[in-house]
Amino acid sequence: MIAHEAHKRIRLIRLLPWRRQSIAPLAGFRVVFGLLVFCATVRFWAHGWIEELYVRPRYLFPYYGFEWLPRPEAPGLYAVFGLLALSALGVAIGAFYRLSAVVLFVMFSYVELLDKTNYLNHYYYVTMVAAVLVLLPAARAWSWDARHSRAAWAAATVPAWVVWAVKLQVASVYFFGGVAKIKADWLLEAQPLKIWLAANAHLPLVGGLLDETWLAYAVAWAACAFDLTVPFFLWRHRTRPWAYAVVVVFHLLTAKLFYIGIFPWAMLVSTWVFFRPETHRRVLGWLVSAVGGVASAVSAPRQARHAHVFSRGAETALATTLSAVAVAALLLMQIALPFRYLLYPGNLLWTEQGFRYSWNIMLIEKAGTVDFHLRDPATGRRWTVDPRRYLTRQQARMLSTQPDMLVQFAHFLAAEERRDGPLEVRAEAWVTLNGRPAHLLLDPTVDLAKQADTFAPKPWILPLPTPTAAPVAVGR
Repeated sequence: MIAHEAHKRIRLIRLLPWRRQSIAPLAGFRVVFGLLVFCATVRFWAHGWIEELYVRPRYLFPYYGFEWLPRPEAPGLYAVFGLLALSALGVAIGAFYRLSAVVLFVMFSYVELLDKTNYLNHYYYVTMVAAVLVLLPAARAWSWDARHSRAAWAAATVPAWVVWAVKLQVASVYFFGGVAKIKADWLLEAQPLKIWLAANAHLPLVGGLLDETWLAYAVAWAACAFDLTVPFFLWRHRTRPWAYAVVVVFHLLTAKLFYIGIFPWAMLVSTWVFFRPETHRRVLGWLVSAVGGVASAVSAPRQARHAHVFSRGAETALATTLSAVAVAALLLMQIALPFRYLLYPGNLLWTEQGFRYSWNIMLIEKAGTVDFHLRDPATGRRWTVDPRRYLTRQQARMLSTQPDMLVQFAHFLAAEERRDGPLEVRAEAWVTLNGRPAHLLLDPTVDLAKQADTFAPKPWILPLPTPTAAPVAVGR
């Protein structure tokens, strides 16, 4: 009976957010996240995407409220990406950690906000993780900063909520990605999976299977169930190894079948944070030893298994409280954002009002064509402008299906094409969504030059016609 009560008390203590626990999972996450961003930045530079996406375009599509952000010339942009790579490496090795984390967050956010054409869910994920890491003591052990500090002995533990914050950040991607999949297109039509799987029918051995309708439905429902449940299985020690095995298979398959950038690899390394401290200590010890010669200088001290459960360590009560409040605010914001689409009328996948920053992952196969019809009221002259005259191929492709980008570009055209007085700009945008026939996206009679791009509902977006038509293959 006494042993049973003691066991219950230990389990209760483990649920307290201020109890002390090993910093190893946080340090391990810091290392893999920093290395991931560093490698991704180098890859971005090596592929020439800085030039293609940020230097070459004549016009960029800023986010609402961030139109004031300047776009530097090419040397300045390359300097931004250089700082981004250096700060990511600084976070990984824990060198000048707080400064490195702030620079990483600021530089990555700046690049992301320059042009909404390049929005990707994993960019949003990196931004949020960078913001969280700014607030956490992730470099108090297993870091360059702690190599000579005897205080590392006291900092080898952190409050449990610190590690929970990172776990919740990773879990939110899966869970809200699953919530986003609870839509008719995904569950009842298996779209856009039908289109994407069929596009891989040329693969040897499995190609014929990927063209089967029943498989698209099975994958759609399985993916939704996976996203909604895997964070809970990763959190529990007994189910974690099996859940992580499924995570590995899931992300390797998505990386092979769908072009979604570094997202699968980001989640593969991020879910490592759920493993026990002992696992992180072993891997970190091997990693530090592999670097060579500095293992004893930067390794974290071992500790008694249950010692100093409530010790304060190196943190002050005020700093810890402020960090906890800021991290909680970031997480609550991410809980609220996925549901803001409820404030807007119409089908979210069609209007895309409230679509970004909501973990709407792999839900859209959208393509379109658009012509802008201009009229000079002073002279009565009319003419049509193809947006590809001003935009890159990628920008023109994204513009054709997104209402907020269409109204932004209409304002650009009104200023660029103006000769004597204000111009009227109307758009004829035909768009397909998840295999449906093409329909008009915007009211072609509305002068977009007089409309504002704000958070308010856009009444000039036409509703998506029903019923759903038979799927046809389109590209995005």
